[in-house]
Amino acid sequence: MRTGLHGASIRGRIRADAGPLLLSGLVVLLVSLLAGAVPGLMEKTADEAVRDAVHRAGDTAKITVSARWEPDDTLNGRARTPRLADDVDDLRRRALDELGSDLQAVLRPPVAAVISPTLKVTDGSVLRTFRMAYLSTDDGPQVTWTAGTAPAAAADDTAEVGWYAPPWRVQVGVSETAADLFGVRAGALLKVADERGNTKNVQVSGIFRPVDPADPVWAEAPWLLNPAADADGVGTTRFGGLLTAGSLPDARLAFGPDELKRTVVFSPDTTVLTWSAARTVNATVVTLQARSASSSAVDTTTTWQTGLDSVLDEVTAQVETAKVQASVLLAAILAGAVLVLLLAADLLVRRRSPALILARQRGAALTALGAELLVESTLVALAAAGAGCAAALLITGGVAGLWVAPVLVTAVAAVPAYGILHAAAATRDRKTPANRSARRWARHTGALRRAAAEIAVLVAAAAAIVALHQRGLGSGLPMLAPTLAVIAGAVLLVRLLPPVTHLALRWSLRSRRPLAVFGTAQASATSGRALPVAALVTSTALASFALVTAATVDRGLAGGAQETVGADVRVDLTDDAAATTDETARRIAAAPGVTGVVTGHVTDSAQIVADGRLVPARLVIVDSRALTGTALTGGQALVRSAGDALHEGSTVDILQQGRPAVRLTASGAAPAVGGATEVVIVDVTAGLPAPPNTIWVTGPGATQATDGLTVVSRTEVARSRRAAPLVAGLLRLTWAAAAFLLLAGLLGFALTAAAGAPGRWLTVSRLRTLGLTPRQGRLIAAGELLPVATVAAVGGPLLGALVAAVTTGPLGLRVLTGQVTDPATVLPWAFLAAVVALFLGAVPLLVRIEAALRRRLRLAEVLRVGGPT
Repeated sequence: MRTGLHGASIRGRIRADAGPLLLSGLVVLLVSLLAGAVPGLMEKTADEAVRDAVHRAGDTAKITVSARWEPDDTLNGRARTPRLADDVDDLRRRALDELGSDLQAVLRPPVAAVISPTLKVTDGSVLRTFRMAYLSTDDGPQVTWTAGTAPAAAADDTAEVGWYAPPWRVQVGVSETAADLFGVRAGALLKVADERGNTKNVQVSGIFRPVDPADPVWAEAPWLLNPAADADGVGTTRFGGLLTAGSLPDARLAFGPDELKRTVVFSPDTTVLTWSAARTVNATVVTLQARSASSSAVDTTTTWQTGLDSVLDEVTAQVETAKVQASVLLAAILAGAVLVLLLAADLLVRRRSPALILARQRGAALTALGAELLVESTLVALAAAGAGCAAALLITGGVAGLWVAPVLVTAVAAVPAYGILHAAAATRDRKTPANRSARRWARHTGALRRAAAEIAVLVAAAAAIVALHQRGLGSGLPMLAPTLAVIAGAVLLVRLLPPVTHLALRWSLRSRRPLAVFGTAQASATSGRALPVAALVTSTALASFALVTAATVDRGLAGGAQETVGADVRVDLTDDAAATTDETARRIAAAPGVTGVVTGHVTDSAQIVADGRLVPARLVIVDSRALTGTALTGGQALVRSAGDALHEGSTVDILQQGRPAVRLTASGAAPAVGGATEVVIVDVTAGLPAPPNTIWVTGPGATQATDGLTVVSRTEVARSRRAAPLVAGLLRLTWAAAAFLLLAGLLGFALTAAAGAPGRWLTVSRLRTLGLTPRQGRLIAAGELLPVATVAAVGGPLLGALVAAVTTGPLGLRVLTGQVTDPATVLPWAFLAAVVALFLGAVPLLVRIEAALRRRLRLAEVLRVGGPT
């Protein structure tokens, strides 16, 4: 008995079956590239997502450190403190020391700032406002004085101002652009007053030009360089005056003791911020805020405030959701690839069956045959996997070996395993038992083994679905839930196909169409093969699942944008501009193309007590019928809550500072407003004093009507979210997975057809000798392939849509779409119909190709006794 390797046999089999081997190698290469590169690409996408989220957050992501000044009051008034600029620099250095090395590494150099309240220009010409600002960094801001001089001290260092003294003189500098628009020159006195009508004594000492207008220091007060339109209300223009170290003490005396605050601002450096660094930064930021002094503290300790932790928390949830979603898609890709490789291995073994049996009969040991097949498959698999991993390494700089391993193991082991089992079964000495009960026992034993395997698959799928709904999407079993559910459904369809084809055969036997009899007989005879049906159904179902997921995310992004904005356009007004809300709303309503305008007051984190529990929520005071379509009375409210804190029928008390609480009854569910999870909507008749600060505008002309205002557009929100790195990357991966799985399904169908082609066309050729025409022969061949194609084309999309409907909620897609609740499952009918047409249309194409390849089958081969060789 031969036990060693036979090199000539290995080389001969490789040359004879180069096509199927190259096909298997191509599958391994593509899957190795996808599975090896996607985790690395997700890490890069996570870095981009963190940077993008911080960039979009703008000022919210900045870290602000503030501290009160030392008291400057005396017995007779207030004393001038000449070293205020040193106090500002001291706060900047102290904040930098408290940051720690981890935060310093991802933040730009700090900018210290002292900014005055908004003043109104009282010359009566146009709506103009004025603010003063002192900015300080290690070496800036650098300016050149083109006219006049830099602002200087208005008095000596020991000056004192009485409580009822005239307004204190403050010198400022203005930019060249501001001077031209403002119409002032060096030495001019500005007519300005605060919101209470108290005049201020402000003098322009000089005109300056910034050395570097792009210096980040100017970002804290950009209106110092270029006047800002509509910054303090519609139609207003904000001008700025630059303070220096010499004039800063005078500015403090010109305002109330606590009206000027010293702050230090740290801006995240998005060029160095990464996903891994974000997690460390988030923990440090939370620690700093926890140790921070209260904003109401009366001492000079530092107070840290930032929304960076909230931004990073949100993007962390998105990244984790996207990573698990990518893992779900990769698991689907691996399942489709493994099944196709098994079909390819089955085809190879069928083609090599005579040679393997002959070698076995001539004395070759099973171990020798297995070793030869193992060497052959290892060479092909390692070469293909190596090429795919090398490409992944070039693209991402790393390879996820754990994702590549299942496909590599299948490609290496499938052909040897099938080959050994086939050769052993064909040459074994065990004879069929003559005893009928023994044959029945053997048959039942095989059926029980198959049933046990199928039940194990069903139990695993059920356990994965339950774990997904109970624990949510995560690594491990929940991640495999969609794939296992699809495989379980495919197992059920495999069980249903033989009875259906047998019924069709019985029906065709009663008909007068012999072609139907031959076709259904062929289909019934081959319907018991489980692997082809399972592979095709799994591939089409997982591809449909990916298509449904992509459509759901796409529609969810539009729904999330609607929830965030609440209309086509939302105008958010600052506190300074809130007084002009009604005038602005009337102007917008008169614009062409505007169909609706609603004004309201929105307060975040309002203090609301629901059934005795404090529930911070977003409070919206608005004309309830205009915004929600539900008319509320003064004692009613609409509520929304992520939990059960706010629910219909609960008693809601809205706390007011210095006033008694307003008690309302929750009478219904509120729509999502701005993406908040806790929402309370009350009517303007509820008696809550709140000037409107928000305008909702609907209609095709909403964007044009709000031109020049600070707006949030529904279309722009949807577009920006769709272009966000995580969402865009996940959608690309979803479409790639759908395309690969469809390709794998078609490839599996071709392999299935090729495996059964010899027997199928032998039968057709024998019928040809009885007078069958070529067209009738093709119809019989198509009849054998049609049931498998129909199950894959119809059952696969239905199964994929069902699995998507069951798992859409736990998959956590709302984190990516920006919705408060889970998005509704969307079925892309056009794409699903294309899947059906693709597989049904493949039947005649494959039949024509097979007919063309086997048109020269010789009569001696057709009529040979003993079947095909």
